[in-house]
Amino acid sequence: MTNYLIETPLLNYKNQIIQKLISDNHWDTLDRTEQVLSIYNFVRDSILFGYNRADNISASQVLKDGYGQCNTKGVLFMALLRALGIPCRIHGFTIDKKLQKGAIRGLYYHLSPKEILHSWIEVYYDGKWLNLEGFILDVPYLTKLQQKFSQCSGSFCGYGVATEDFKNPSIYWNKNDTYIQKEGIVRDFGVYESPDEFFKEHRQDLGRIKEVIYKYAVRHLMNRNIRKIRQL
Repeated sequence: MTNYLIETPLLNYKNQIIQKLISDNHWDTLDRTEQVLSIYNFVRDSILFGYNRADNISASQVLKDGYGQCNTKGVLFMALLRALGIPCRIHGFTIDKKLQKGAIRGLYYHLSPKEILHSWIEVYYDGKWLNLEGFILDVPYLTKLQQKFSQCSGSFCGYGVATEDFKNPSIYWNKNDTYIQKEGIVRDFGVYESPDEFFKEHRQDLGRIKEVIYKYAVRHLMNRNIRKIRQL
């Protein structure tokens, strides 16, 4: 299990702002169940759903940004868990771009790759590995989305969601697996000890020009669309 506790450049949990966050929230005084639950809820709701400049940014940078998506929120989640001695690892996938429709629109949607790099975090808890993916969307955003599409009672794909139960997705942790984008998975890359290893082997292949356009334009439009939903 020691390999699942190591600090890495991305999982930089000794960073001052991460240590201060842990101290301010007294997470180091809680029992194991409360630690996982409190950190999970923090990453889900205090770090808003949104798109950072890249997937492979450090946990401290995600915390500074105050927002993230599956890969970047996962990096912060892992760093906080490892800082408290909780073993965790990353499971890599691709998801269908249909999952992002609504957050990204028009020409940019048509130009985006068919498959998007995705991951969830596996946490070793009570003698078994749990799949935790339900922290990606903050509850206020998801609630507004459910209100916008209140007629939907079954499966839903779009706006960052891919679930079979849109009204009651499994995003609340109670010693269980949680999911919010699982139904959009296309390819499974398997498990990695760290996000550093995963992103070294797999990256979103946009090409240099599209990568620049995404970093400086597209992601800001996506974040604006997400804010509009959250403010409905």
